[in-house]
Amino acid sequence: MTRLLNADRATFNYPEQGATARLPLPAGYNHLRHRTRIGSGRAAFEAAAAAVTTLQAHRASGMRVRCSHGAVRPGTRVVVGIGFGPLRIDAPCRVVWTAYEPTRTGFAYGTVSGHPERGEESFLVHRDPDGTVWFEVTAFSRPARWYTRLAGPVVPFLQRCYAAHLGRTLRRLAAAA
Repeated sequence: MTRLLNADRATFNYPEQGATARLPLPAGYNHLRHRTRIGSGRAAFEAAAAAVTTLQAHRASGMRVRCSHGAVRPGTRVVVGIGFGPLRIDAPCRVVWTAYEPTRTGFAYGTVSGHPERGEESFLVHRDPDGTVWFEVTAFSRPARWYTRLAGPVVPFLQRCYAAHLGRTLRRLAAAA
């Protein structure tokens, strides 16, 4: 069952909380949809789902992640360190919704004040009826800071690269489990 956060919207820096749980994505943002085949079978699904919902996949991809809970749930605060060395920027988020279902597991977090972007990103693991396991990243975002506005089309390009990298990392984690 998908659980949406029912909380004070003032903590978020964008008005469309939960929009990655439904389509179409809101207008006025850059949109991202990326899908990666992870493997096949229940074991691959369960390993990938656990890696996504505990943020192990994010950490294994090289991101620095701080999280207020173990497995994510609505309201969980997450801070992702983006960049390298002295150029690392903290990107604070809050989990908007989660899905813990027999064939679909994942979550979405939304940006909060202090994040360089405005928007939301979801990370879902799906298991098809034939057993194929997929990882899908869906996002909408736009600049919230002068430096992300200045970067222009570089930010969406880097987001797509990271989504693909995260998919490859998750495939490796699921295969090792």
